[in-house]
Amino acid sequence: MKSSQNNQRPLWPLSLLAGAAIASLGGAAMAQDAAADGRSTLKEVSVSAEQDKGYSPAAASTATKSSAPLRDVPQAINVLPEQLLRDQGVNSMQDALRNAPGVSFNHGDGQRDQVVIRGFSAISDWFVDGVRDDGLYFRDLSDTERIEVLKGPAAVLYGRGSSGGLINRVTKKPVFGTQFGEVSLGLGTDRYQRATADLNTPIGEAMAFRLNVARERSDSYRDQQFTDRYNIAPSLAIKFSPQTELLLQYTNLRDQRLTDFGVPALNGRPVDVPIGTYYGSAHARRDDTVTSRVQTFTATLNHRFNDALSLRNTTRYASFHLDRFNTLPSGTTDPVGLTVGRTRGIVDRDESGWFNQTDLSWRNQLGGLQQEWLIGTEFGVQRKRLFSVSSAVGYQRVNIFNPVADPLPIPAASFLADGAIPSDSEFKTAALYLQDQITLAPQWKALVGARYDTFKQETRFERKLSPLERTDRKFSPRAGLVWQPDAAQSYYVSYSRSFQPSGENFALSASNIDNDPEITVNKEIGAKFDLLDGTLNLTTALFDLERTGIKNTDPNNARRQINVGTQRTRGLELALNGRLPGRWDVSAGYAYLDARMTRSLATVSSLQLPVGAAIPVQGKTAALTPRHSAFVWAMKDLGNGFSAGGGLNYVGARYASLSNLVTLPSYLTADLAASYRTARYEIALNLKNIANRKYYVSAHGAVDNLILPGPGREVQLTLRAKF
Repeated sequence: MKSSQNNQRPLWPLSLLAGAAIASLGGAAMAQDAAADGRSTLKEVSVSAEQDKGYSPAAASTATKSSAPLRDVPQAINVLPEQLLRDQGVNSMQDALRNAPGVSFNHGDGQRDQVVIRGFSAISDWFVDGVRDDGLYFRDLSDTERIEVLKGPAAVLYGRGSSGGLINRVTKKPVFGTQFGEVSLGLGTDRYQRATADLNTPIGEAMAFRLNVARERSDSYRDQQFTDRYNIAPSLAIKFSPQTELLLQYTNLRDQRLTDFGVPALNGRPVDVPIGTYYGSAHARRDDTVTSRVQTFTATLNHRFNDALSLRNTTRYASFHLDRFNTLPSGTTDPVGLTVGRTRGIVDRDESGWFNQTDLSWRNQLGGLQQEWLIGTEFGVQRKRLFSVSSAVGYQRVNIFNPVADPLPIPAASFLADGAIPSDSEFKTAALYLQDQITLAPQWKALVGARYDTFKQETRFERKLSPLERTDRKFSPRAGLVWQPDAAQSYYVSYSRSFQPSGENFALSASNIDNDPEITVNKEIGAKFDLLDGTLNLTTALFDLERTGIKNTDPNNARRQINVGTQRTRGLELALNGRLPGRWDVSAGYAYLDARMTRSLATVSSLQLPVGAAIPVQGKTAALTPRHSAFVWAMKDLGNGFSAGGGLNYVGARYASLSNLVTLPSYLTADLAASYRTARYEIALNLKNIANRKYYVSAHGAVDNLILPGPGREVQLTLRAKF
């Protein structure tokens, strides 16, 4: 689209000019952490003198864009280290995020990772090394060092979105001066096969190369479901001088699987069928697949002027393509005739874009107070083309207990509907942010920050419909105060705010073009304790999270939306991570969430009886948000290379949608694990859902059908060799 290309050009000079201006003041930092084995590893930000102990990480980069000790951060953040994920045999974001209290799951239309954090959907709140990664796909963890979940609004550092929080993957990076590697082979039930390699080699004294690759193929507990994917992630680090380093990274991922929307509901509960029952095509591998292709190129330049002043500039280009074909039970359920309506659809997405971030970090004494400043800019352009067509909802009915049937073709009239007109959207980001971490006294610290965003959205249609355009300018503040009476205790209060624009990650429409951004405010108090000489961390957070100006359909005009809704979550989160006496590594958490619509004019309908009835949403509980959830995982070092352990995961009852008419029952699952390690080899056995408990892990969140059962009993064996 020519106009989009022309509109893009002014941002590149602005990005370079901003980087040059910040460089003239100083720069942001290059981070080198000392790993537990003493190797020096290229990191994102500054040096941390503390080292991780077991499951208890000492620092995180997501909350402040510096390697700040967790006890100094006035906000809840959950860090999921690689060793925890390895002990649990985790290979997906969904399995990993079971270890973060307050996170629940949406099945993501069978095509993507999607979670709900503190009662709010986080469909677009995904990041890699602090840069937005909002493609709608399933992520591979082969090149992931750890996962950090930042709770509450985070617009000060990351811009739009993040009502309940965000997820940041921290990638593995080259290590200077040493050569090492690891290869693994995983085998399991449902023909699970996964091979990975992690290879690092120095190239002289000034360069290091690392390669992470993964190949996975499997069937599934779901009938006809399969996964076929690979991920390739090479990276190169270049040390131009002791003060200057460049990191180059590339990823290439392809993921193909069945587009699985789950099972329908009947009489207020998921229909009682075997967990494998599939409601799509009888020939799903022909008719119902989703294929994602993702490529990213990242260049990160770190320059340290001196011990107090450093510069970091990151530029990332990403491309994403998705082909989706689906047949799903999205129609009404008939409790008398025992049938359900199906819908057939096609989705084609092409997306590409770039982001540039420049961060200046400056430590100084000002007014007699020790301070650490972060001054940054972010510029970005994303282009997204969407073609989507679907039949009418419920155009074909099948038996609810025996749904096997090929789908009918999508009617020709559906291809001529306005909803099937391809759209081309462009999203432009320009932002300036400032943050200051202040030591007020030996026992008192403060964190204050602000960000100003200009976010422009344009959507053009390939025929008939008029182009749409909207620009939002928003100021996002953040403030927190920390009291640390001694080295083992830390108490904090914090306030943060973010915004969610009309389109955010999707095309604008005539119904939302005039809507102001929705605003989220989080008020939080919490405490963090370093126990047993710092080997065990206990954190607690009590919060009030409110999103106002939620778009609702105008009761006087069904084609228009107005900003009148309010959703509030009040809750408590607890997390315990680290090492107990007796050589036990433990990770545990609990969340209490009271999430509801406190104000709204909106009504919703349900696929349950009475079909089509208008259901007021005011006072309703947020979808897919259990009031109570908890988990515990522990591994014991038995000596002589042997370890054993296991865990429990409890999720309370949730509603499938805001109608609150369909309930997903609570569940408790149990897992076991055992491993044997030597200096060069490891064998690990994971038994998941050992009681073969039937449960429902997620749903769509907006409709009362499309509920995804969880897997039954699974066995996974992993062999690793190190060199």
